[in-house]
Amino acid sequence: MYYYRFDSTYILVLIGVVICMLASSRVNRVFRKYSRVKSVCGLTGREAAEKILRVNGIYDVQVQHTAGNLTDHYDPRSRVLRLSDSTYHSSSVAAIGVAAHECGHALQHAAGYAPLQIRGALVPVANLGSSLAWPLILIGFLIKSDAALLLIDLGILLFSAAVLFQIVTLPVEFNASNRAVKVLEKTGMLRAEEVKQTRAVLSAAALTYVAGAASSILQLLRLILIGGQRRRD
Repeated sequence: MYYYRFDSTYILVLIGVVICMLASSRVNRVFRKYSRVKSVCGLTGREAAEKILRVNGIYDVQVQHTAGNLTDHYDPRSRVLRLSDSTYHSSSVAAIGVAAHECGHALQHAAGYAPLQIRGALVPVANLGSSLAWPLILIGFLIKSDAALLLIDLGILLFSAAVLFQIVTLPVEFNASNRAVKVLEKTGMLRAEEVKQTRAVLSAAALTYVAGAASSILQLLRLILIGGQRRRD
């Protein structure tokens, strides 16, 4: 007779899911609020990004449009700053804040910011870890041989690389937001009240990275616990 035993480690997964949902809900709520506040300067996200880059002497980074909502990102390999639908054409305080944040990554790249370089070096390892970790762990639990524990340990090690990538991402994102706020104040692109609103948007966005890292750490802890249980069995 087969039966299922309750796995208490699922609580760690549920905690991670709740944390991510709360962070995502907050960033969407804050972004929607300030996406309805038009900036006094009237610049669109694209225009603001181009101005920030030029003011800082960066002329080899292109600003392009990309589909989606809040899919904004800076690609250091092609030196392209891509702004989403909600940012590229919008002249809201939120749009300018997000555009400035992505410019912050371009400024990091130009300055040789160490955490950004470390994160870039971890990308292939993190991608490999994300794609192979779970298959190896599942195979390790399904088979009954001496190789099972080796596969589980290897899967946990690969997943750890993906977790490390998310941890390294935190200072990169926080620093990019700090650079964004400083450049907006320095250029006078936004007024003091608008800068305060932009800081609220970027702070909410930063929470999503913190939540993602926390969720991954909890997941890693769960894998270590169930791996230890398998070893004892």
